[in-house]
Amino acid sequence: MVPLRDENPTQIKPYVTYGLIIINLLVFFYELTLTSPQLNGFLHLFAVVPNELTTSLSGGTVNQPVPEPLTLVTSRFLHAGWLHVGFNMLFLWIFGNNIEEEFGRVKYLIFYLSCGILASLTQWIFLADSPIPSLGASGAIAGVMGAYILKFPKASIITLIPLGFFWPTVRIPAIFFLGFWFFQQAFNGLTMLDVTAHVGMRGGGVAYWAHAGGFVAGAVLGWLLGLLSEKSEPYVQS
Repeated sequence: MVPLRDENPTQIKPYVTYGLIIINLLVFFYELTLTSPQLNGFLHLFAVVPNELTTSLSGGTVNQPVPEPLTLVTSRFLHAGWLHVGFNMLFLWIFGNNIEEEFGRVKYLIFYLSCGILASLTQWIFLADSPIPSLGASGAIAGVMGAYILKFPKASIITLIPLGFFWPTVRIPAIFFLGFWFFQQAFNGLTMLDVTAHVGMRGGGVAYWAHAGGFVAGAVLGWLLGLLSEKSEPYVQS
């Protein structure tokens, strides 16, 4: 899936987006070099552990060399598998370049990290007692998507539709494509509120509330940061 627009040579190169993708991939490749016990320790150290964050924010002591609030940032660069990192980086590449162009590099980086922090805090609000580490760039990327739908609601996105051996493409307006994605995350989050065993963050899985929270944070922060102040068109970065 890609937004329908040819590259505009006058646009700045999205070096922050490229840099974020490279850092995420380098960290993931480092994870691949670790043994299973080492990886578990590494993820526990740098991912957000909700019950430890609860203890830390309430003034308690967490026996970890990395301050737990700092994991709200470090967890953005961790991933649990090839599909996890692959899809995240694909979505970041598709939507990040346009938002970086609108904000400029410094503001975009601050925006990206802020969305990730707010996404993790949203998940923490609903599962503050969970001992399962929360990790991944999904929440921050959801923020980028929230800003994208705010800025480019009429942009068309080429989407593959898997139909057996055939994969036809259709053009879907961003407001429907990303809007459906957001409501799917929120719905899945709501259906999990009363589930207590081995689902979502309680037993590992998808942090739906982080996705929904990041998306809303991206739209709100985008508006507050003046994303609607000028008219512009999305483009594909080759």
